[in-house]
Amino acid sequence: MKLPRRKFLHLAAGAAAFPAVSHIASADTYPTRPVRWIVPFPPGGGTDIISRLISQWLSERLGQAFVIENRPGAATNIGTEVVVKAPSDGYTLLLAFSSNAINATLYEKLNFNFLRDIAPVAGIIRLPLVMLANPSVPAKTLPEFITYAKANPGKINMASGGNGTPSHVAGELFKMMAGVNMVHVPYRGSAPALTDLLGGQVQIFLVNLVPSLEYIRAGKLRALAITAATRTEVLPDLPTVGEFVQGYEASSWYGVGVPKGTPTDIIDKLNKEINAGLADPKIKARLADLGGTVFSGSSADFGKFIADETKKWAMVIRAANIKLQ
Repeated sequence: MKLPRRKFLHLAAGAAAFPAVSHIASADTYPTRPVRWIVPFPPGGGTDIISRLISQWLSERLGQAFVIENRPGAATNIGTEVVVKAPSDGYTLLLAFSSNAINATLYEKLNFNFLRDIAPVAGIIRLPLVMLANPSVPAKTLPEFITYAKANPGKINMASGGNGTPSHVAGELFKMMAGVNMVHVPYRGSAPALTDLLGGQVQIFLVNLVPSLEYIRAGKLRALAITAATRTEVLPDLPTVGEFVQGYEASSWYGVGVPKGTPTDIIDKLNKEINAGLADPKIKARLADLGGTVFSGSSADFGKFIADETKKWAMVIRAANIKLQ
């Protein structure tokens, strides 16, 4: 049967409009079932606090469970790939981490492109590193340390939690910008690196602030500076590296991503609710306990930040010729 042209155009217009109508409805009713949140780390520690704070907030606000699923391994790449391969329907989230921006260049062969395959939703927190020195180092301030390091090229050992970790690239960026030559000593994680720093086998380590506080306050390690752009409330008298090395900034960060193609209205809904959580005094206080600052903003803001971080660490990795262990 041949349809009249007018009726055909009417049906075609209705068919074209249907996906848009259902698309809007999906955001209005989202979520209608539990949402899984892939955390690419083992259970425990700061990542647990961060993800559980936000997942509980989202569950209460949106009326469905946000279930944390730990998928550790390969410096966040295993968990990230799970999300990349998931349906683009808003029911699989990723706890994005600063290593995602580093790994884009560090790993020569990945089964995904983070900037292309993960859509940014929202930032959560930025965490500074602290530059720690063994007390045997004859420098009590960062300017004194830079002078000492320049006078002793290649004689200072700089620990890291492993090749390509945030502590490593932050240290290499410092070496480049301060014009100092230190020997990089990679460890399998921050704990053994901190042990050797305490023992004097290495002299410098850029590490997360909060786990280091007990050693700083006990005088077992000397804090020279923090790596964030601004000072931290946890140690307000401690200067930033950037106060002496202009333009320097490095921090760990966490946020939320989803598979590419996830409807923008669902992304916007998640972004709105996450930012509301970050403005909540109780959540802000818990994040402050980790030594960090809330990282709110639009999904576009978060996307630009990730792109800028990826570009910055690509430059450092190539200039320092950083390779995987």
